[in-house]
Amino acid sequence: MSVSELESLLLTNVLDIRFTREKVVPGRSGTRRMLCTKSYDLLNSTNGRIVLNYSPPRGNKKYSENKTGTLVVWDILMQDYRKFSASSAVVLKQIPANDEFWTYFKESVYPLTTEQKITFMDS
Repeated sequence: MSVSELESLLLTNVLDIRFTREKVVPGRSGTRRMLCTKSYDLLNSTNGRIVLNYSPPRGNKKYSENKTGTLVVWDILMQDYRKFSASSAVVLKQIPANDEFWTYFKESVYPLTTEQKITFMDS
C-alpha cells in the first residue's frame, strides 16, 4: 500500500497490520504485527489518554512520511510511537476508531497477558 492510502485509513481506524522488521531480532520473527492508529479523536479522548497511555509528540519535529516511505503511528500494545515501511505493510484488519474499537479492545486486547501480546506481535 502507498503511504497516502495507509495514512487515510489510519486517521479514522485502528489497523491490525503486519510488516517486515527493519532490524533482525535474533529469536524473533522477521515480521512484526501491530495494532496502530493515527486517529486524533481516539488518541486524544479520555480513554485514549488513560487506557492507551497516549501522549502527543513533544517538540516540532519534521518527518516526511512520503519521502521516506514510512509511517509514524501510535502502537497500541507498546503504547508508544513506532514507524514502519508502507511498502511491506499488509492490513489484516480494520477497526473503526470509535465505540466499535473500544468494544474490540475490551474483548480482545485488554485481557491479553504480556506473553500473549509478544506472541501477537510476532505472528
